[in-house]
Amino acid sequence: MITNRLIIQFVSFFAYVLVQVMFLQNVVLFDKSFCFLYIAFLLLLPVDMGVIGLMVLGFITGFTVDIFYDTLGIHAASSVLIMFIRNYWLNMITPQGGYDSGSMPSIELNGWQWFLGYVLPLILIHHIVLFYISSSGFGLFWFTLSKALLSTLFTAVVIMIVQYIFYRKRIT
Repeated sequence: MITNRLIIQFVSFFAYVLVQVMFLQNVVLFDKSFCFLYIAFLLLLPVDMGVIGLMVLGFITGFTVDIFYDTLGIHAASSVLIMFIRNYWLNMITPQGGYDSGSMPSIELNGWQWFLGYVLPLILIHHIVLFYISSSGFGLFWFTLSKALLSTLFTAVVIMIVQYIFYRKRIT
C-alpha cells in the first residue's frame, strides 16, 4: 500500500540525488571541501526503519551517485556503512522521551543541538571512508583527513540550511 510518507520519501530521493549530480558535483570550496547533500536523504529517514532496509537504501542511493560520478562504488560503500551505524547512533543519543513511531530526525522535532550531534559524526564517518577509499589508502593521510573534515563541515552546514528552509515548523 502506497502511503503519503512513501511518496514523500520517493520524491525526496530523486530531489536529493538530482541536486547532488546536477549542481553540487562541481562545487568545491578551498580546493578540497565538497558537499555531499545526498546523504541528507539517508540521515532523514524515519527512526523506526530496520537496519537491512536502511542498508539497501544506502546502497541504492550511493550506487546512483556512483553512476553519475563514475566512482566505482565508493559512495555506495560509505553510504551502506553509515546506514549500518545509524540506528546504533540513534540509540546512543535517544532524547529523554524517546522517539515517536514514524518520526524522522530533524531540527523541527529535536532542536538544532541534538540534530548536529546526530548528523556530524555520521557525516564525518561517511566522508572519512569515502575519501580514504578514493585516495587508495593512507599515503596522503593529513591531506585526506583535512578534506574529510572540511567537507563534513560544508555538508553539515548545507544540510542545516536545507532543514531550516524546507522543514520549518508549520504554524497551525
